[in-house]
Amino acid sequence: MAECLSHLTLSPSPTKMASLTGTSSSRLLPSVYRARISLSSSSSASSYLSPLSLSSSSSYSLSPLKCLRSSPLLPHFFLNQKRSSMSTVAAASDPAQLKSAREDIKVRIGWHDAGTYNKNIEEWPKRGGANGSLRFEIELKHGANAGLVNALNLLQPIKDKYSGVTYADLFQLASATAIEEAGGPKIPMKYGRVDVSAPEQCPEEGRLPSAGPPKPADHLREIFYRMGLNDQEIVALSGAHTLGRSRPDRSGWGKPETKYTKNGPGAPGGQSWTVEWLKFDNSYFKDIKERRDEDLLVLPTDAVIFEDPSFKVYAEKYAEDQEAFFKDYAEAHAKLSNLGAKFDPPQGIVLDGVAGEKFVAAN
Repeated sequence: MAECLSHLTLSPSPTKMASLTGTSSSRLLPSVYRARISLSSSSSASSYLSPLSLSSSSSYSLSPLKCLRSSPLLPHFFLNQKRSSMSTVAAASDPAQLKSAREDIKVRIGWHDAGTYNKNIEEWPKRGGANGSLRFEIELKHGANAGLVNALNLLQPIKDKYSGVTYADLFQLASATAIEEAGGPKIPMKYGRVDVSAPEQCPEEGRLPSAGPPKPADHLREIFYRMGLNDQEIVALSGAHTLGRSRPDRSGWGKPETKYTKNGPGAPGGQSWTVEWLKFDNSYFKDIKERRDEDLLVLPTDAVIFEDPSFKVYAEKYAEDQEAFFKDYAEAHAKLSNLGAKFDPPQGIVLDGVAGEKFVAAN
């Protein structure tokens, strides 16, 4: 799970496949973020997803997006970071722009931003978490974030359009909508996350999980317990692997191509965890349990959810009961998106009248 969740995938909603000809992905956790963007060029920058894909709302066209191939926005992106990092004042989001930005973007890189949280550190931003630090080059170069620069290059024009929305909120804003549009549950989100202002505030490398550790169960618990998550939440979040695919040239995992990915959408190739890898449902748990199809990916951190006694209780439950999976996933996703965040206003900004649980720093 760690591996897939740290990847980002640029992918269309099932009903919009025909309009997408380029795909970009990242690596490990489950928080899917997409920005419905109409692409006119293919991209080789695909890896795999889990709950965290980038698509863009049709109301804001970013085509042609040749940046997916050659990353022409890279100098522009990092130049902007240098400019913005000159300010020593932490920034918060503008509520009105948040509502508009939500209609334009659905990006899936929130895991990489939030997944660095350490509950044993109280001070912000040293505790890590959802604070927008992922936008800085030093953190993008972390091994677990390989390929995410392609997503950030796509995201930058949207950030330019909604300058009053922080990166921390922008990274999380898309997750709930992406999950919902892919057929999943509605995530109770809140916003108002404050951005860090300089690369010196980025967390050290090594806080995100890996896909093939020697002891998968111990590794998952070490990473997720550090964030304050439990076994149920680990398994529920793993279910986001129902979306996306992995590319061996980017993550080191998966096949170059399968019968389910050879025709795209987007750049062909990679290996998915499920047959319908653009649909959010409980098929991940069913496929991992049965393991009858060699064209479907099973990482060590996937297999362990049916091998570890405690994980297995929840994995079996979700394989049989999609409604139960949706309920637990929505709660875990909302909790993950708030990890380590500093909110302004303190109570956060609610767009739909329903907010997730309040983040409380460790003592």
